[in-house]
Amino acid sequence: MDYEAYRNYHAVNLESQTHAASQVELVLVLFDGLLEEIARARGHLEHGRYEQKGESISKCINILNGLSSALDFESGGEVVANLARLYDYCAHRLYQASAELDGAALDEAEKLLLTLKGGWVGVRDQHAAA
Repeated sequence: MDYEAYRNYHAVNLESQTHAASQVELVLVLFDGLLEEIARARGHLEHGRYEQKGESISKCINILNGLSSALDFESGGEVVANLARLYDYCAHRLYQASAELDGAALDEAEKLLLTLKGGWVGVRDQHAAA
């Protein structure tokens, strides 16, 4: 596989997705990237590529930290505080998955993140209907 061509395609695709995206759509792009990276981390873990697994997990945690840092704690109230705690918990489970080579921790984080993404899809759809 030509990885350079794939990276170039992915960069162009990402740029086109984010060019005119709303804040919620940007969050969904980040979630898509996060979930893709978790899938890569799982593949690396399953095939014993531990250095690449660590890199993938680090990328995931960085995305979660970015999502958390973008939260508006002043006006978001309890919902935002709970969301931040969930992001932190997922980052913790991803760290455990990496450190302990624990596929179950990776699965748990992925399941929670899929649920959270579903919530963001609902917010997007609600805004589109308004």
